[in-house]
Amino acid sequence: MSQRPLAIVSGLTIGDYLLWNWSLNHSYDVSALISGLTLPPLAIATAWLLVLGVARLLARTTRRSTAQPGAAGGRTPRRRPKLPLLARLTTRRAASARRAALARTGERAPGTPSSPSPASTSSTSSSRKLAA
Repeated sequence: MSQRPLAIVSGLTIGDYLLWNWSLNHSYDVSALISGLTLPPLAIATAWLLVLGVARLLARTTRRSTAQPGAAGGRTPRRRPKLPLLARLTTRRAASARRAALARTGERAPGTPSSPSPASTSSTSSSRKLAA
């Protein structure tokens, strides 16, 4: 983000303070009153923009230091990106369809025991009866 708003508002604040101080010293009551009334909001806006700028600077430096794993000497493992909800649902649906197809043909899925349990064979036949 640009630093232009902070520079403009702080310049207006300093100018308003100088006008207010000059007006008080030379007995210009109306200009002293007007510049005195506008000085507190300008000072608050300057302080707020300064705090935001410091917070952004801190966030940027901490983000850069955590994003550079090579600087510490160690390598961080890459994490798989999380899939969107629709992709996760489709993946789950495809996996359940694959399991159902394997159960129908009598083949076993990779990573499953060689002999099917009795509960799985009875559930397969009962699901056929329900579906038909």
